[in-house]
Amino acid sequence: MKIKMFITMFALFAIVLTSCEDNKKKEQEENERIEQMEAEREAQMQAEKEKMEREANSIAAKAMETDTLSTLVSALESADMAEMFMVKEGPFTVFAPNNAAFDKVDDATLESLMKKENQDKLGELLKYHVVQGEITSEKLVGLINDNDGKYTFSTVVGADLTASLDGEKVILTDEAGNKVTVVQADVDASNGVVHIIDGVVMRKAS
Repeated sequence: MKIKMFITMFALFAIVLTSCEDNKKKEQEENERIEQMEAEREAQMQAEKEKMEREANSIAAKAMETDTLSTLVSALESADMAEMFMVKEGPFTVFAPNNAAFDKVDDATLESLMKKENQDKLGELLKYHVVQGEITSEKLVGLINDNDGKYTFSTVVGADLTASLDGEKVILTDEAGNKVTVVQADVDASNGVVHIIDGVVMRKAS
């Protein structure tokens, strides 16, 4: 009888012990799940914060903050390219024509390019001003000097620009033979660098 009672008590103790261990395990698993959810939430918030900081310092944001680039900003919006320079990480090097540069373009031509039906043509023109990768003015001058005074590089549309020096000024020559000058270099952005130029570069007419 005593043995039977002992066995019963032992069984009850084992059940209670197992139940306690199960509860502890469930509690631990729940705590781990909560910690993981919290870590994921914090990581998401950090990623969102970093994204907002990148966009606030992006090429598009820098252009929007610069009064002399207001025509370029309008052109980017017309070509549906503003978001590209806002959210894409790049890096890009942008040779950005200032307002005076666009003033040199024939009014009828510029007005035509800004029309919705010519969005693709405008996009091609603007992309001719963009290079994949980050090229600072110091790096560009070094490349010019290392290549006998001229350095040719390809833009994102596959067309070339040639950089040279006139004293300390960097000159760009487009496929049509037009020359423009970098008037402000190294505007740093989160997804690249901007060099402001005094003319609009054009591809060679096909």
